[in-house]
Amino acid sequence: MARPCSYGRLAEDIDMSTLTVGIGSMADARTRFLEAAAGAAAGRASAAAPAIYFASYDEMHRVLAPARLAIVKAMAGQGPLAIREVARRVGRDVQAVHRDVVTLSDAGIVDRSEASVTFPHDRIHVEFDVGAAA
Repeated sequence: MARPCSYGRLAEDIDMSTLTVGIGSMADARTRFLEAAAGAAAGRASAAAPAIYFASYDEMHRVLAPARLAIVKAMAGQGPLAIREVARRVGRDVQAVHRDVVTLSDAGIVDRSEASVTFPHDRIHVEFDVGAAA
């Protein structure tokens, strides 16, 4: 399984309570890192907004399948919730929700502890481009 690469966008680009999710390569991450480093060296440092980028659309869709996206939506802006409460909110079996939360946690979308799970943002913004096949 490909691990999503995380890198941020400038805070001015998007609200800090929004998690941006998209598709991007390690080369994209490197370019953004080098641009941020150059800006910092020139005294133009700025905070990065939370973002997670996957290597492919298929990987993003596997992690953010409709049932998992429903979990994120139910958790947005709610603070820590027990898995049982998340399952109740989405109308699904606790074990199935637990498996989905593990996947979301492994991808860095939600934070998980022994007692609860948290989506520490108010919303999720998905961005990617679709072009003609080569």
